[in-house]
Amino acid sequence: MKFKHTTIAAILLLMAGGCNASTDEESTAFVQNESFEVAVADGGPYAAPLPAGAKPKVVEHKEEGVKIYIPGSDDDSADKAEAAPEEGMISDIGMSPRERVASTPKGKLKNPYTDNEEMELEGHKRFMGNSCNGCHGGTGGGGMCPPLSNEVFVYGSDDDTLFRLITLGSDDLAKLGYYRKGMEGVVGPMPPFGDIIKTDEEVWKIIAWIRTVFNGDPSRRNW
Repeated sequence: MKFKHTTIAAILLLMAGGCNASTDEESTAFVQNESFEVAVADGGPYAAPLPAGAKPKVVEHKEEGVKIYIPGSDDDSADKAEAAPEEGMISDIGMSPRERVASTPKGKLKNPYTDNEEMELEGHKRFMGNSCNGCHGGTGGGGMCPPLSNEVFVYGSDDDTLFRLITLGSDDLAKLGYYRKGMEGVVGPMPPFGDIIKTDEEVWKIIAWIRTVFNGDPSRRNW
């Protein structure tokens, strides 16, 4: 227990059997008003000594002028500023699809062309030019693979998941821990297009067009 010497003297006066009432009152007032330090264990003000090796944490009670040491606490960061917010989504272009996937943390890919009508039209041309229509139909209505107008996509419909699915294909995507969120009656495996499509920009344009055929509840939009 840690006390300033003036506080110890006051407490000894209180404990002495021969103290009169006026001395008790004066001493009690002194203890209450004086700034002092106590070791606190189990939430009480009268504690056992600090455990061996413990690094106490100082908690300032400004109204009472008391510093309380909490045994066993070794975290000095309580008053530090909150951690910086998570980094924003990545909307850059200028890499190959595989380079973009490899250099961007999971969940961070964001389409820079969403709701851009010019890019949507360009994206449909790319969709047809890369033979995506062979599996998904020319208007995205489906075929041997799922319709692109669905409310729930097989692996998820967010930008990041679609970009990785198109780039890596469904088999390699599953190896990274992605799992099916929806099922279709006819679902062929998604082949990897990361070496066929040369730029991440082209993938984003295709995804921008895919968004135009979405036929689900608008509240399910997650891009």
